[in-house]
Amino acid sequence: MKTLVRGLVGFSGTSAILIAMLFWLRPLEISGKFGLSGIGALGQASLRADLGGFFAGVGALMLWAAVKDRRDLLLAPLMLICLALAGRGLSLILAGPSPEQVPPIVVEAVTLAILLLGRRTLSAPKA
Repeated sequence: MKTLVRGLVGFSGTSAILIAMLFWLRPLEISGKFGLSGIGALGQASLRADLGGFFAGVGALMLWAAVKDRRDLLLAPLMLICLALAGRGLSLILAGPSPEQVPPIVVEAVTLAILLLGRRTLSAPKA
């Protein structure tokens, strides 16, 4: 079971890192898939820094946790995904639901489930 969970956490982390790389290397191309546009140099820099940084941080910690079998490394990604889902919920309340909002909510909910499973299954750090 632990091997499966480590694989899921590692795969999710690698996926997040790949998304970060797309934001760093092709911000205009990927931003449209997220409903965003990087207007000018500042917009592109913000996409690279904010979204690239978010995905890289979450992904790196998830991948590190999977490789080292350490559940403590999943606390920060867990918090960040919860905050992202809270933002999605706020958008649903303020702007109302729309079909394009569903896929990212599902992805974040699945990621949250994987993180919770990892927190439960992976090993505690050695003292």
